Amino acid sequence: MTTTTTTNPEADAIFIAENEFLKELVQQIRSQDHYGVFRNWEDRLVLANFIVSKKKKREIAVTGEVDPATQLRILSFYRAIAARIEKSTGKLCQVVLDLSHEGFGWSLIWSGRLMVTCRTLRDAHRFGFESYEKLAADGEKLVNTGIELIEKFPEVANI
Repeated sequence: MTTTTTTNPEADAIFIAENEFLKELVQQIRSQDHYGVFRNWEDRLVLANFIVSKKKKREIAVTGEVDPATQLRILSFYRAIAARIEKSTGKLCQVVLDLSHEGFGWSLIWSGRLMVTCRTLRDAHRFGFESYEKLAADGEKLVNTGIELIEKFPEVANI
């Protein structure tokens, strides 16, 4: 899959370096890189596959199996959310990704017996964001929701 990147790589690199969620996402991707491919890559390039324009999304077919690289991107995104929630609350979080071959499914993050995020996935073949800012905003929104739920129901998260 080819991606689009913005025209200002320096600004993107600064934004990524200052955003806690994007730094965590880079760390999650690198942790799954068993062959060291991303070891020397800039963070901006590691995250480049998450950036997909609307035009490119329309070009991606939703027939057939979801590409394993796309599945790993989705899983890394939700693992980064779980890791940020863990760091903020001190509660262990688990991630489950259930995706059908058609690209439909669920992503669940829970702590103890508390479901901290639950998101329906549709057209997983086209998973991506228009910019690093939108990627960070969506991730941070889910992180904040999870933190709020754990703070509201700490006894359920402790079980």
